[in-house]
Amino acid sequence: MPPYAVALSVAGLVLALVAGVYAASFALAPRGFESGPFLSGARPAEHALSRYHVRWYTVSMVFLAFDMEMVFMYPWAVVVASVGVKAVVEMFVFLALLLVGVLYAWREGALRWA
Repeated sequence: MPPYAVALSVAGLVLALVAGVYAASFALAPRGFESGPFLSGARPAEHALSRYHVRWYTVSMVFLAFDMEMVFMYPWAVVVASVGVKAVVEMFVFLALLLVGVLYAWREGALRWA
């Protein structure tokens, strides 16, 4: 049996399985639901495009700053032993810059919820 025949038969089986799952869900799905948002059976209390308070944006920016810190610290942890003291100094400079940003946000009241 040629090798492409095995690949085509596996692809055909996967396609048949996917089509069977779609057919079963179409046949067994309940009918008569109105098309609207579903929230544990209750109607939503506010519009989906309601506005957030402006403080959520500043908190999300602080979160993204610390999220990017983790993105940079994982590869740094892999190479810190081979690079040496230079890598440690660079990371402390990076953390100091993040700390300056957090202190600025704290001073401006971005983390105050009252």
